[in-house]
Amino acid sequence: MAEIINESATAQRGKRRARLLPAHIDMTPMVDLACLLLTFFILTTAFNEPKVMEIVMPQKGEPRDINPSKALTIILAEKDQIFFYNGFADPTEGKLPTMFKSNFSEKGIRKVLLARNKALFEKSYYYKDSVGREMGNYANYPKDSINRQLRKMKNSDKEGPIVLIKAADGVKYGNIVDVLDEMAITNIARYAVVDMNYIEKKMLKDALEGKNVEIQ
Repeated sequence: MAEIINESATAQRGKRRARLLPAHIDMTPMVDLACLLLTFFILTTAFNEPKVMEIVMPQKGEPRDINPSKALTIILAEKDQIFFYNGFADPTEGKLPTMFKSNFSEKGIRKVLLARNKALFEKSYYYKDSVGREMGNYANYPKDSINRQLRKMKNSDKEGPIVLIKAADGVKYGNIVDVLDEMAITNIARYAVVDMNYIEKKMLKDALEGKNVEIQ
């Protein structure tokens, strides 16, 4: 019996355990695949062209050489509110102009701008339409040539409005961008971003309180 136990113990001691080696993963194929995919996406991706918006930067003081009949002042207020009035706010003339409350929709301030800038807008629209019919596809025509011709139309325009954009305290930057987009959409030739004067601040305060204001 003792001999059996000794032989069994000797046999157990003679067994060798398998060595566990650390796993090794060859990442070379994955790196090659990543490089191929990256090269593919770079070559097939259409890069967006930077869009530049032409604006007239603010100048010191209020512009003086503007015909009141062509002046349109847009005032941006807090909480995405937008107002406008025609002409100039001159208290020496006795009565201040009426403020109109609008919005950023197609039937809001855009409709007002299109009505005031109808001649130039239609002229530029028909030009683009003629280019599209002539070339078969508007996108095939050189953009530089189109923009050059549109600039000539704007520079020679004498009928469109002169828009003064003014922002009250607390207005979001996005609202300023939105109204500048409307200038581009409606093809306004002459506009500027200027500061509000004390009269317009009072007019805006009254308009926010429901005085001397109409809903457009």
